[in-house]
Amino acid sequence: MNYSEILEELNNASLFELYRLQQAIRRSLEDPVRIREIKDSLKVGQDIEYFDAEENRLIEARIVELKRTRALVKNRHDGALWNIPFYHINLDHADVGISGATGKFDRNSLKVGDKVAFKDGKGNELFGAVIKLNPKTAGVLVGTTRWKVSYRLLSSIIEGELGDETNVIEGQLLARE
Repeated sequence: MNYSEILEELNNASLFELYRLQQAIRRSLEDPVRIREIKDSLKVGQDIEYFDAEENRLIEARIVELKRTRALVKNRHDGALWNIPFYHINLDHADVGISGATGKFDRNSLKVGDKVAFKDGKGNELFGAVIKLNPKTAGVLVGTTRWKVSYRLLSSIIEGELGDETNVIEGQLLARE
């Protein structure tokens, strides 16, 4: 499924049309037959990945417990426990990426952990990693400094570009002076 194309089409819909679609989707997400199919394909101890809407990315986890409509999972990267609905689990290993229609970043096309570049108010180019997605801005960590940067000011960087401009120390992205 091409999420980018669907979102592009939805941009032409009225708020009422979006609301009506939201209700139909909600009913599908709560369908007991579909929930049972997912639950039957899962096992305690199984490695899975689920979509985290706050970080706009897939998270690797292990199933700890299966409940009626939810799974208790333990994240692989931080060990945190989350009680998630079954429909968050990416059983089909679907590509969840969404690219901006115009090639520009927005809240749907970035994810926590993405490497980005931007210019500060003095015109200095800074490099960092996305740490939070807000409605109008992305939280970007440059060294130990957190920046709120408008999505339209961000550009992606290729890992090879980091070698000349930045150092990575203890997992932190640090810009050279």
